[in-house]
Amino acid sequence: MTVSRVLIANRGEIAVRIIRACEALGIETVLAFSEADRDSLPVRIAGRAVCIGPANTTDSYLNIKAIVSAALGTGSDAIHPGYGFLAESPELAQACAAQGITFVGPRPEQIQEMGNKLQARALARQYGLPILPGSEKVHSYAEAAKLAERIGLPVMMKAAAGGGGRGMKIVMDYGEMQQMFGSASAEARAAFGDDSLYLERYIPNARHIEVQVLGDRFGNVIHLGERDCSLQRRHQKLVEESPAPAITEELREEIRQAGVTLARNIRYENAGTVEFIVDQDAEKFYFLEMNTRIQVEHPVSEMITGIDLVQEQFRVARGERLRFSQSDVIFRGHAIECRINAELPAEGFRPSPGRIVEWNPPQGPNIRLDTHCYAGYTIPMYYDSMLGKLIVYGTDRTEALARMRRALEQFSVSGIGTTLTFLHFVMGHPEFEAGRVNTNLVEQLVRQMLAQAE
Repeated sequence: MTVSRVLIANRGEIAVRIIRACEALGIETVLAFSEADRDSLPVRIAGRAVCIGPANTTDSYLNIKAIVSAALGTGSDAIHPGYGFLAESPELAQACAAQGITFVGPRPEQIQEMGNKLQARALARQYGLPILPGSEKVHSYAEAAKLAERIGLPVMMKAAAGGGGRGMKIVMDYGEMQQMFGSASAEARAAFGDDSLYLERYIPNARHIEVQVLGDRFGNVIHLGERDCSLQRRHQKLVEESPAPAITEELREEIRQAGVTLARNIRYENAGTVEFIVDQDAEKFYFLEMNTRIQVEHPVSEMITGIDLVQEQFRVARGERLRFSQSDVIFRGHAIECRINAELPAEGFRPSPGRIVEWNPPQGPNIRLDTHCYAGYTIPMYYDSMLGKLIVYGTDRTEALARMRRALEQFSVSGIGTTLTFLHFVMGHPEFEAGRVNTNLVEQLVRQMLAQAE
């Protein structure tokens, strides 16, 4: 199967990342962009760029008809969806297949079965992965209250049709059950067009650890290690690292093998991530979900393995066998990624779009910056607030942490608010340095940073 020209149906840093991978493989690039992104870096560096609609995502980046038409109109034989937007849309994958376009991702049915969280839970259970106590689809507040009694508080209400923190509410008290149910249902309906919810037991002292997997159409599946993504705000990740710190080697291997087991049993193709919740108090882990796409945090896996995941996505999409067996994957050192967002941590991470006046990123050995930003660029108000991803590598975690602290100190941005100062505070905090992290730590660290500033 030939892939000679790809339409990139995305924006921002991931569009730049895909363009660079295509350049290395000799693949021509066409960027699909919205009116709001006309002056963006991806538009400037792509081989060709085509406008697919206005700023509103419904009419541009989420418009399957416009994207497929752009691919056909530019003679593109493949579409890479990046992450977010339509990356986990079985409808886009099906539309590509109907038009003879290669979708750089898994098969439509794999996106469908893993995209529905209840179906994914059922398959994980079938293949022997540990599952959090929970429920099937919940149809009413009354049913949710009854199920919560059986599961035991606290519980988390989750959207059955999606993720990314939307349609997700933690219920600590029965008195807030009705309000939380209504709010979660409304969020799920707005985000995914489906207000279906289910319940899972909520683990307060939880780690979020995920396994990067890669599979081909011949049934070969490998992992590229695990990543700790526990540092989050509003259920969205801020810092990721690999390998995960402060866990036993036995638990590490069990989590890695669980990810491979699920991917192999569903005969998964392309790059994907199997996510787990780790109960630190009980030293147990549970399947959370599978993301059928490239992840934002894929660079940390690349840094410790030397494998370019986006290039491998294209090779698998072309029908090639994996070039590596599991024994070929050698893990070296430690990598940390910080998401640099145009946000104000002191104001609840409120977005801070606007024109970048100064943009002076750090440079040096083992420092990588994946970004679409430059001095003079205006961050649109319509999209995600991420400016880029700062990634460092060290021979061990201590060296990686020291390198990240220096890199954050040297990163100078003005004209907009950013998370740089907060991330620097995190990197030097004793809890993070010791690897004692959980999914609730960010709120605590923000309070401490503000108290020290007073």
